[in-house]
Amino acid sequence: MSIGQRIRQLREKKSLSQGDIERQTGMLRGYISRVEHGHTVPSIETLQRFAGALDVPLYRLFYTAEDGPQPIAAGGRPASTLEELAQSSGSEGSEARFLLQLKGLVGHMVDSDRAFLLDCARKLASR
Repeated sequence: MSIGQRIRQLREKKSLSQGDIERQTGMLRGYISRVEHGHTVPSIETLQRFAGALDVPLYRLFYTAEDGPQPIAAGGRPASTLEELAQSSGSEGSEARFLLQLKGLVGHMVDSDRAFLLDCARKLASR
């Protein structure tokens, strides 16, 4: 399932129209349609706007199961572990390697620094 299909699924589950999303986000209905049909790949900022309009946390745009999330990978297949993804080429592998590096660095932080970083991330995500 693509990210656009997931957005559409969540929108329809909440009985919202593309017009409702347009009014809440300021994005044009045509753009919303292009995202939902997979013709446009939205930026992370745009995904945050979609998540806000759908009243779901951002990560819910990437998971399909309600009780045992399954990450959606490129091509609609279930995602492998982060370590397995890091072995792949292209942007998917590059992003996985970055997250693994970040995971290691955050693991070495003292609790107060980690709390500060998470607080900053929460504030950015709420925008």
